[in-house]
Amino acid sequence: MRAADALPGFDLRGVLARNKLSRRRFLQWSAGITAALGLPSVFTPQVAEAAELLGRVPVIWIEGQSCTGNTEAFLRASAPTVSELILQSLALQYHETVMAGAGFQAEETLASAAKQYAGKYVLVIEGSIPTGANGGYATNGASAQKFVDRVASLSANAAAVIAAGSCASFGGIPAASPNPTGATRVSDVVSGVPVINIPACPMNPDNFVGTILHFVLTGQWPATDSLLRPTWAFGTLIHNSCPRRAHFDAGEYVQNWGDEAAQSNFCLYKMGCKGPYTYNNCPSIGYNENTSWPIRAGHGCIGCSQPAFWDQLAFERPLATQIPGPGIFGLGLQSSVDKFGAGLVAVAGVGVAVHAVASGIARSKSRRSESGGDDDSETSVEP
Repeated sequence: MRAADALPGFDLRGVLARNKLSRRRFLQWSAGITAALGLPSVFTPQVAEAAELLGRVPVIWIEGQSCTGNTEAFLRASAPTVSELILQSLALQYHETVMAGAGFQAEETLASAAKQYAGKYVLVIEGSIPTGANGGYATNGASAQKFVDRVASLSANAAAVIAAGSCASFGGIPAASPNPTGATRVSDVVSGVPVINIPACPMNPDNFVGTILHFVLTGQWPATDSLLRPTWAFGTLIHNSCPRRAHFDAGEYVQNWGDEAAQSNFCLYKMGCKGPYTYNNCPSIGYNENTSWPIRAGHGCIGCSQPAFWDQLAFERPLATQIPGPGIFGLGLQSSVDKFGAGLVAVAGVGVAVHAVASGIARSKSRRSESGGDDDSETSVEP
């Protein structure tokens, strides 16, 4: 990658200086990304160098059925993070949301970039792909090209395709029931090139940048799970590293919003938290340079990096009363990182429910023991 020519418009050092971000802060960010990638700290200088080489990776970014939330995630004008600045400074050859050109001029820009960087560009797709009405629900540009056709033609000459956000990765809101437009995920349309899913609503810019940095560092795209998510970012359940996990193990749950348990940051599972079912690195990297993330802010995880989360996860009630079987939510978990998860997801509903009941019984018995009572017939299990 060092031998590749730098593309016009990428000057990371200049961007950092203009935004008054010191070299020290940049190296701190590099250390965080190094840790997130699972690399020893001695690799921090290489990660920093790789970030400065990102200008050698041409990027074409197209929008399907989306709210542009993933674009907004890195276009934050107020106090942008290092990851956001890098994304803003990438060698974006085409991005219809932020480019000045329109109409035929924009189409010519896209065609020129696709031709000039054929086989080298990274195609980023934001939003799901409608296939209903023969693809007629979404067209692009002055030529009214069907989006599904645009995806097929551009992906054929891409070095890799990154599905940015949950809509592109799994269908998201457009694919939610009853899915009138026949919305589908990128991997159902693209074939023959690597597809990397960076789900979440919106995706975390750190996970996007880290994935491209992995390519710059190694010349290879990161290993992915059976859902095509990079295992370095999506290899662990949120539940496993949740800062409230100790309260779960102790059977200490929030029962109502704003109650004393909520004020004490107890476990949010009974309020519908989907951390036991969701793979993501939110606890370790958070959002906005780890300023916060949903559970830290006091709301349970809604499983936004899982398939079909709008239909099956995004509600404020626990799944403990539902007994999920293998393949819950169409996860289709397989292979290395998924072996543990498959077993957990298959039994999580049972296990968590049993845990909740058992902890309730334990507390009830403890209270009876303290009061001298021993009548099991009046045992009440706290929900």
